[in-house]
Amino acid sequence: MSNLLLSQKYKDFIKCKAPVEFLEGTTAAGKTTVGIFKFFLKVAQSNKKYHIIASKDTGTAEKNIINKDLGVVDDFGVLTEYNGTGTKDEKIPHILFHTNKGNKIVYVMGYGDKKKWQKALGGQYGCLYIDEINTADIDFVREASMRCDYFMATLNPDDPNLPVYKEYINCSRPLEKYKSDTPKEILNMLTEEPKPNWVHWFFSFEHNLGLSKNKIEQIKLNVPKGTKLYKNKILGLRGRATGLVFSNFDRNVHIKSKEWAKQFLADDRKRKKEHFIIFTSGLDTAYSQKSPDTIAMTFFGITNRGNCIQLDEKEYNNAKLKTPLAPSDVAINYIEFLKRNQAEWGLARNVFIDNADQATITELNKYKRKNGCVFTFNNAYKKTTIIDRINMLLGWFAKEHYFILEHCTSTIQEYELYSWLEDKDNTPEDGNDHFINSSQYGWLPYKDKIGCE
Repeated sequence: MSNLLLSQKYKDFIKCKAPVEFLEGTTAAGKTTVGIFKFFLKVAQSNKKYHIIASKDTGTAEKNIINKDLGVVDDFGVLTEYNGTGTKDEKIPHILFHTNKGNKIVYVMGYGDKKKWQKALGGQYGCLYIDEINTADIDFVREASMRCDYFMATLNPDDPNLPVYKEYINCSRPLEKYKSDTPKEILNMLTEEPKPNWVHWFFSFEHNLGLSKNKIEQIKLNVPKGTKLYKNKILGLRGRATGLVFSNFDRNVHIKSKEWAKQFLADDRKRKKEHFIIFTSGLDTAYSQKSPDTIAMTFFGITNRGNCIQLDEKEYNNAKLKTPLAPSDVAINYIEFLKRNQAEWGLARNVFIDNADQATITELNKYKRKNGCVFTFNNAYKKTTIIDRINMLLGWFAKEHYFILEHCTSTIQEYELYSWLEDKDNTPEDGNDHFINSSQYGWLPYKDKIGCE
């Protein structure tokens, strides 16, 4: 039996008594190594005979969980017998685990083959372990998780829009003691209704005492900074790793604070070296109650040095509202959004609305006739192709002429998710783009003033 070096956080993890635990974090953080050790301790304590380990396939489970250094066989030695092809009595591949409460059967399943796991699942189980749950068939997760007493899963950073995040992972919360260990980008996503005692764990290199400092530095150096792979594997942040449209969007460069943006507000006494010369806004609308379509409002300032800064955002989603918004409601909300930003930043006299939504434009103009307001509501300019808009933004990101304030979290998330379609050349997906579209409506009429003085 090997010696397992444990940091204090991993010791607390092993002692933690929770019905459901999710282990997220960087590469080489030791999540699987320590997770599977605790899992078998839970199996030994369980009163049930049957349990499940699930991975992409049984071969992956054998390599990454059962036979690896500090894996099941290494940790528990003669207490375990792995039957990779099953036995006469148990046809499914399984681990026979000898415990003080008798022999336990831990089935080893692959969630990649739906026909196989549908046949294998049945009855109730004691403990369930799902390796890399972010890649698992969501139907398997739903079916298996409702059949167990204890549920543990590891995950690697992935597309935050996957249903497994909404239905499971984002329903968990970190322990108060370790809340500060969790990156705020992930904390901001743990917003689904919390399930009682579901615990989210974030582990990084520093929690893996089996890694030397030299080895940690080697791993970091082998992944180029600024890439999505670095973001996923080294920082442990969620987001698609490949196929991203805005692959050069960098939080460390392009996200700024409100205090930083305030320096460009000019006053009557002295014009600053760099100051806002134009304020503008865009509105993208969708009223479906059945889809995640979003009503997206954005507000921008453009400086005399050609910098375009997104200063604010506001989001509504009819699918999340008990009383859905009508165009007349959106008109009032949008005007309030514009007035609030006018008071804080300045007047955006011309604003731009998705021209596919004439109902909202009609309501805005009706409001203006009835109540009077300083805003001019324009149809969005769409003659510039989507590819041209993308190329402009990529150039502005590269030359550091385009910035987003840190509280615009929905916009930031879209830039980190918006992807190219795999089956069509030079075609982005129709999704993760509501705030991107709203933004484009706002700055397109002033594109010649961005990127140059």
